[in-house]
Amino acid sequence: MKTTATELSIRRAGERGHADHGWLNSYHTFSFADYYDPAQMGFRSLRVINDDRVAPGGGFATHAHRDMEIVTYVLEGGLQHRDSLGTGSVIRPGDVQRMTAGTGIRHSEFNASQDEPVHFLQIWMLPRARDLDPGYEQKAFPPEERRDRWRLVAAEGGRDGAITLHAPAAMWATLLGPGAEVHHRLAAGRHGWLHLARGEATLNDIRLAEGDGAAVDAGAALVLQAVTPSEALLFELP
Repeated sequence: MKTTATELSIRRAGERGHADHGWLNSYHTFSFADYYDPAQMGFRSLRVINDDRVAPGGGFATHAHRDMEIVTYVLEGGLQHRDSLGTGSVIRPGDVQRMTAGTGIRHSEFNASQDEPVHFLQIWMLPRARDLDPGYEQKAFPPEERRDRWRLVAAEGGRDGAITLHAPAAMWATLLGPGAEVHHRLAAGRHGWLHLARGEATLNDIRLAEGDGAAVDAGAALVLQAVTPSEALLFELP
C-alpha cells in the first residue's frame, strides 16, 4: 500500500489476493479464505471486498454465515440468490442487496445465466451488535440516480431511501462519464474507503485503475474525476 501526501493510502488492484477456481475468478482486497496478509485484514469495520466473476452456470453452493452484514453489488450479468429465510431473487446491475447474517443464515449464489458470466462485488461489514435476527433487503437504484453524482445506497437506519445497514457505516455509488467529477467530504471522525469498480479515474489527482482502492483519512475532502467511463463505491466508516 502506497501512502500519498493527500490523505490517501492506495491499494492497487495488482496487490490484491487472487484465486482462480475455473468457475470463479476472484480478487480479494482484504484477507479472505486462502489469501492471508496480516497487514490487510480489513479497513475499520469494512472486512471484505471480493471482486468476483462467475462463469455461466457456476456458483456458490449453500453455505452458512453469521454475525456479518453482507452487501452484494452486481456490475454485469445476473446473480441468483436463495437463502434459508425463503428469499429468492436475481440481483442485476443497479441492485443492492443486504443480508444480515446475525444468529445464522444459509444461502447460495449462482450465475443466473447459462451463457453469460456475472461480475459482482461481495462486501462484508462488521455489524453494530452480535446475534441480530437474520434479515434480507434488496433495492434497485436506476442509473440516472447514480450518474455523475454520489447516490447513498446503503446506510444505518436506511436514510434517504438507502437499504438498511445494521452497522455504523454508509455506502455511496456513482457512474461517471469521461471528465465528470463528484465531491465528498468525510465527517469528522469518519474514515473512508473508495473502490473503483470499473474504468480509470483520479482521486484527488492520483490516478486509479479498475480494482484499485484507497483508504481515506477522517474528515478528508475527496474529488473523484473519471478519465474513462467509471463506476465507484465509497464507504464512510467509524
